[in-house]
Amino acid sequence: MNEPLAIETKNLTKKYKRTLAVDHLNLQVPRGALFGFIGRNGAGKTTTLRMLAGLLEPSTGEVFVNGERVEKKSRGLHRLIGYMPDFFGVYEDMYVWEYLDFYARCYNLPPAQRKKLIDELLELVNLADKRDANVQALSRGMQQRLCLAHALIHEPQILLLDEPASGLDPRARIEMRELLKELAAMGKTIIVSSHILPELAEMCTHIGIVEHGKLMANGNTQEIRRQLQANRILRVRVLTDSARALELVRNVRGVGEPSVIAVTDNSATLEMEFEGDDHAAAMVLAELVTRGAPIAEFSEGGNALEQVFLQLTTAENN
Repeated sequence: MNEPLAIETKNLTKKYKRTLAVDHLNLQVPRGALFGFIGRNGAGKTTTLRMLAGLLEPSTGEVFVNGERVEKKSRGLHRLIGYMPDFFGVYEDMYVWEYLDFYARCYNLPPAQRKKLIDELLELVNLADKRDANVQALSRGMQQRLCLAHALIHEPQILLLDEPASGLDPRARIEMRELLKELAAMGKTIIVSSHILPELAEMCTHIGIVEHGKLMANGNTQEIRRQLQANRILRVRVLTDSARALELVRNVRGVGEPSVIAVTDNSATLEMEFEGDDHAAAMVLAELVTRGAPIAEFSEGGNALEQVFLQLTTAENN
């Protein structure tokens, strides 16, 4: 049985005079997914998200939300979606709570519900202590979190977030990433666009890669990696006697057939080009431990998502 889809597009296309911004996009986002929409600047990410949010009319093609076709008059469906643009303006002469109250009023929420919801959202985005602060006094990271609270004010099932970590310092990026994980754990379907691949690799369950408006890949993150990457990189850091560990690694075998293709010795860290699934990797680790290798760390190396992205986009540009 196929997973139910929160968002689906069929041949979604957007043309600006001679520019084809989005080219027959067939996107599928399962319910409950934390979906990374990946592409370089100008690839068509923002245009796609604006069409999904109903803010931009497609040239051709269709958008479906929870199986229902989105049209100009689909106001009920639009209430299911919260949209956070890549650039937003805030009303400078407002307090934080007033900013959220204004948008809550736009959705005709009653006073008692507004106050309770605003307090809950400020707690969620870690701005409860800034409730009575002036919006213009907030840092860039705080304003990003306030904008996310704004996107959540009508309690949507689906969030469309366009470069939510853009311009943030490292700490603010981490806070934003953890907040998105928390929202996903609450059952929200989240589509987050970005060209910062390491951040998406850590949290996304599904990805879509777009290049020149074309969808190059779409699906479960791990499945796409397995399909496109012949081998993985495993890292083994040893406490002592790296030469002995190197010998063990070169002779280790997985289940049935050799799993280690090549080994590179980088001081106390050994990098193995490895062919096999997670079960086979666990067997490699078990064999090394059994043979007495003093292992301090065993992990997957490299940025696999970056490698997949480069492989797909290089093929498109050649």
